[in-house]
Amino acid sequence: MVSAYSLYEGSYSVDKSKKFIPFDPKKDDPKDRPGSLFIHVHPFLVETKAGLVLLDTGLGRRTDDDELMIHANIKKLGFDIEDVRYVLMSHLHKDHANGMVDFKDGTKRVAFPNAEYVIQEQEWEAAFSTESPSYRTDVFEVLQRSGNLLFVNGDGRLNDEIRYELSGGHSEFHQVFHIGTGEEHFFFGGDELPEPEEIFRNFIAKYDYDGRRAKQLREEYWAAGAPEGWVFLFYHSKSIAIGRPEQREDGTYKIIDATK
Repeated sequence: MVSAYSLYEGSYSVDKSKKFIPFDPKKDDPKDRPGSLFIHVHPFLVETKAGLVLLDTGLGRRTDDDELMIHANIKKLGFDIEDVRYVLMSHLHKDHANGMVDFKDGTKRVAFPNAEYVIQEQEWEAAFSTESPSYRTDVFEVLQRSGNLLFVNGDGRLNDEIRYELSGGHSEFHQVFHIGTGEEHFFFGGDELPEPEEIFRNFIAKYDYDGRRAKQLREEYWAAGAPEGWVFLFYHSKSIAIGRPEQREDGTYKIIDATK
């Protein structure tokens, strides 16, 4: 049984303004939003021996009861927020990082008080020093004062289950994560492998810091992970969020839904 869960936060369109506008394909027409990308947002929760691990934190959207959506989604699965031990951040663009902090009733607090937030130090410095609309520095300021930050540099290992790799394709200091727990090898590629379709329709994307490197990395991740049976976690997928490779008769691989 796969011990990973999508914490789905909805479907959005995003244009050059970097604003994420809710998009309902049942009633909204893409033609009304020219120049937009259409994405889903899936933070992930993974059970490990060391406790719960969160992979990126979503947009920070709130429920009708004024609760962080990511909190509500974790509770729906039967888990406690206090049991999240690591928050693993691929990078700090706001659609991945806004849920790191809970803004409510005039107070600002880290959303996962018992967790270490694992961030590449140079990604943090680059995000804090820019005026790009892709980042929210008020979120970073709360986290900076919390004592929950764990900066890492380059490649390394957090424990016997979790390792990280500086990848540098989507943002200059983007990182990806491998989690080996039980019999599963979970791979989270952040925005360098955000959708399963990008494995088979590989291209150089204008929205990547280094599009050629991101393209190469996608090829490498699939070449390594498909024959090994990695479970791939796709943050922006509109189809399969948690996928497992399955070999065809001709020796090639396809992605199937690992939750079924």
